[in-house]
This record gives sequence, structure tokens and C-alpha cells, in this order.
Amino acid sequence: MKECRDIPGKELFQYYTDKGKRKSIDSGMVNQYIREAGGNDFSAKDFRTWAGSLQAIKNFITIGETTTKTEIKKNVTNMLDAVSAKLGNTRNICRKYYIHPELIKLYEENKLIKYIGESSHQKIEAKGLTPDEQLLMKILKRCI
Repeated sequence: MKECRDIPGKELFQYYTDKGKRKSIDSGMVNQYIREAGGNDFSAKDFRTWAGSLQAIKNFITIGETTTKTEIKKNVTNMLDAVSAKLGNTRNICRKYYIHPELIKLYEENKLIKYIGESSHQKIEAKGLTPDEQLLMKILKRCI
């Protein structure tokens, strides 16, 4: 990555060919690769949404539930701040595009704790997923 970063230019993904010519890789090329490798209609945005939603779950677990509307609103704002810092976007962009809305809804309705409690008593279901990723998958499967 350091060698790629040191190539002059603004593109993050770039390389030199065997003949010394600089080539860049744009978002369309990355998304095409993801679609081909995944066998479905996935894009880089899906990975950002997964990362944003996962970060939201982790923050809600750390924050814990509360019953007052004021505290819930404050906690959602704190979660959005943490996710936006992680993804490098604004709160509004993260909420609108990179956090599944059902997660926020469940937290606001004090129903997220039910899923968290269930997941702590279950065996690992999916190979290669962390417990937090498994929790997110379970919520998404039930909500969509």
C-alpha cells in the first residue's frame, strides 16, 4: 500500500505497468471486480453499508439501552458521530446511506437489546463472521 500511496496523483488505487506506465483504477473498475467476484449485484457501497451498520451495532452495544427519549436521541447522535468518524462522512450521510435504518429504529424502540441478548446465548452460526457480524446478519434477515 505504501508503494501505491507514493505514486504521484490523486487516485488511491494505481500502479505501474511492467513498462513503467502509471495506470489508475477508478470506482467503476472496483465495482465491476466486486460484481464479478461476488457473483451478485454488489458494489463498494455495500461494503461501506456493512461497515457502517456494524459500527452502529458495536456502538449501541457499548452505549446500552435507555428509556428516556432524550437519552435515546443523544445516544443515536453519539453513535452517528462514531460511525461518521470511522467512515469519514457526515452524520447525515452515514444515517442516510451507510447505516441500515432498522438498527436505529430498533434502538429507538428499545428492541435492539432483545437481539443482543439472544445472540449471546447462541452458537456460532456462520463461519468467518465475528459475533457482532452474526448479530447484524440475524437482524437484517429478520427485518428484510
